Parts: sequence; structure tokens; C-alpha cells
Amino acid sequence: MTELRRVAIVGSARIPFARGNTAYVEETNLSMVATALGGIADKYGLKGEKIDEVMAGAVIGHSRDFNLAREATLDAGYSPRTPGTTLQIACGTSLQAALVLGAKIATGEIESGIAAGSDTVSDSPVVFGNKFQHRMIDLNRARSIGEKFGAFKGFSFGELTPVAPSTQEPRTGLSMGQHCELMAREWGISRQAQDELAVASHRNAAKAYDEGFHDDLLVQCAGLVRDNNVRADANLEKMASLKPAFDKASGFGTLTAANSTPLTDGASAVLLASEDWARQRGLPVLAYLTMGRVAGNDFAHGEGLLMAPTIAVSEMLARAGLGFDDIDYFELHEAFAAQVLCTLKAWNDPAYCRNVLGRETVLGPVDPAKINIKGSSLAYGHPFAATGARILGLTAKMLAAESGKRALISVCTAGGQGVAALVESAA
Repeated sequence: MTELRRVAIVGSARIPFARGNTAYVEETNLSMVATALGGIADKYGLKGEKIDEVMAGAVIGHSRDFNLAREATLDAGYSPRTPGTTLQIACGTSLQAALVLGAKIATGEIESGIAAGSDTVSDSPVVFGNKFQHRMIDLNRARSIGEKFGAFKGFSFGELTPVAPSTQEPRTGLSMGQHCELMAREWGISRQAQDELAVASHRNAAKAYDEGFHDDLLVQCAGLVRDNNVRADANLEKMASLKPAFDKASGFGTLTAANSTPLTDGASAVLLASEDWARQRGLPVLAYLTMGRVAGNDFAHGEGLLMAPTIAVSEMLARAGLGFDDIDYFELHEAFAAQVLCTLKAWNDPAYCRNVLGRETVLGPVDPAKINIKGSSLAYGHPFAATGARILGLTAKMLAAESGKRALISVCTAGGQGVAALVESAA
């Protein structure tokens, strides 16, 4: 049996994240992820070099995003012999890409790989109904003037009404925010607790900027040099003044624009490799990606759309023979403050741990001082497919400064899924 090799995290690069329809209105998924990949190439002297595989994806995609990973790899200046694989698992896309590449490195199938993700709400595809789309296809195929006019036989202007982009779950008809409102109600998560978590995220992110933590992680794009959603002056009083964003009628809504991630544009990338590959090129090893897990739940029948990470983390730790006492840092994606708080409460609930996780004892609690100490998605923003790589890159750099530490990453996704990973210090 082949002995598994350690998976080194060499480093990462990302463009600053921008609120939708601000700095990146002229950018596309391709241009953004190519810029992030180019940042990796420039940072580690890999221009013109062959990487064994680049794996990337986007959640909001145009038909023109066909073969996104391969095209972005070529645009970024890597050797044409570098293959690109495009994948997608909603908000877990780039973390899942890292896990897949990590498994290939561990087994010796490849020596190097880059996991990346990109998303833009500013360039969301505008979709028309099938009838009008078929007319366009017929028009394109038409050879004579008569055939071109024939493509519009029976046409009505109602066909020009576009189908608006939506985050509604196909199986429930509810948006992610509406699902999270239900979770917050089920778990008794207060508005104040959500706002407090959001304020902490902004303050921790602003502090990280002040300390220069992000100086070598960011690649300028479209003139933007830092994330434009981070608010150093975030405060509870201002947050408390905002109205509910997803449950506006019942009087019980607790999720607002401030304690939910904003619609965001951005891209990020992480370079993974075998230790030998990194050593031969004189490249650093910041940390090791040691394990991952993907899970799903029955959200359509009441299990909570964004609760699957509780399962992924539980199964991963059971396989690793670890508990929360073995974790030094928790990097929990903040899709919504309520999602994080529901997850933490579930891990410390005996009935949930027994009935859903199959555990005889609780996993939690988690020390708040160990959670998202550099800030997370509520502050930085959440370009869906890019978030996993952002978190993984941040975590690796954080662990590089310490020895003997271990971090847990958890990302919730649409469709009732969750992606989790373990990262350990290199020293």
C-alpha cells in the first residue's frame, strides 16, 4: 500500500473582495480568478512553469465561463501543459478543490496543484425564458431573410421579461437567508448575539489589516488594494438600527444586512504541493492540509439548510481521533452570524449530538477566543466559490507563525452541504 505523503500549503493569493456593483463592475469570473492565479505565479516565481493541475470554479456562471479553470490558467501565464479542472460545490467550491488536489498529492498522483474560486454578482447572467432563447437559436441558424422573420412568428414582448437571479433553494422555494431565519428561531439565536458576532468579525479583520497580516496575501485588481467591506468602526448601536432583511413581515426577523454577508465579487487561490516539490524550488511550507470531509443533510425536511457542517466536522474529527480540545483555531465561514451561532449551539447540545451526529457526548463548547481571530466572511465579504481558498490561505499563514498548532475550517453551502478541513502547523 502506498504511504501517504504530507500535503504542504505553500501559500496563497487573492484579489481584494468588493461589494457587488462597486469596484469590479467591469470584471468577470475569468478575469478575477486569472488575476488571483497570476498572483500565485508572481509570488512564487512560477510564470511559464507547469503545475500538475489547477482546479477552480464559480457558483454564478455564464455560458462563457466554459472551461473556466483551464482558460484562467492560460491567462495567468502558466505553461500550456498545465491542465485545468472546473468544479463547483456552491460556497465550498475552492475548499473542496483543495481537498481533491490534496488527496492526489498525498497519494503521489501529482506533485503540485492550485485550488481557486471566483464569483461575481456584478456580472450575473441575465436569463430569458426558454421560448425566447429558442427564438435566438433559430435566428442564429436562419439562412434567409424569410427564416429570420420566421424565428419571431407569434412573438410577444412578454417573452423579453428576464428571469431574475435567485438564491432560492429549488426544493423549498426559500432563500438561504429565509432558511437561516428558521434556524435562528429553532435554536433561539438572538438579534443581539448575531450583531455582536458581526462587530467582532469586522474589528478582528480591521486589526489584521493594521498589523500588516494581509500585506502579502492581496493582489491589486481594478485599482482596489483592500477589501472594501471591512469596517473598523463597526458598532452595536448602528447595527441595532437596521431592519430585518429576510423576514420583514412577522416582527420576529433577526437577520439584517449587517449580520449577513454582503453580495460580493472576488477570487482567491491556494498553492499546494508535496514537500519535495516545494523544497526543490526553494518555496516555503506554511502549514499542512491533513484531512477533510464533505457532508449533506435533509434540509428539505427540517434539518436546517446550513447545518451540514456540524456533520462534516463531527465525522472528520471522529476519523482523525480528535476532539475540540485538540483544536487551537476555529475558522468558521460566516455566511450569516446566525449560522455560526446555530452551529456552535448544536455542537454543545446533547440531543443534537446524539440524534444527528451519532455521538454519546457533546462536541462543544468552543472557546470564542479561538474563533475567526482574523475576522471572517461578515467582514471580508463572500464571493461564493472564492471563500474556501480565502480561509485556507489565511489559516495557513496564521499557523506559519506558530508551531504545534491545529486549525479547523468549516464552510456551509447551498443545497444542505458542508465542507470541513484540518490544517496543522509546519513547525
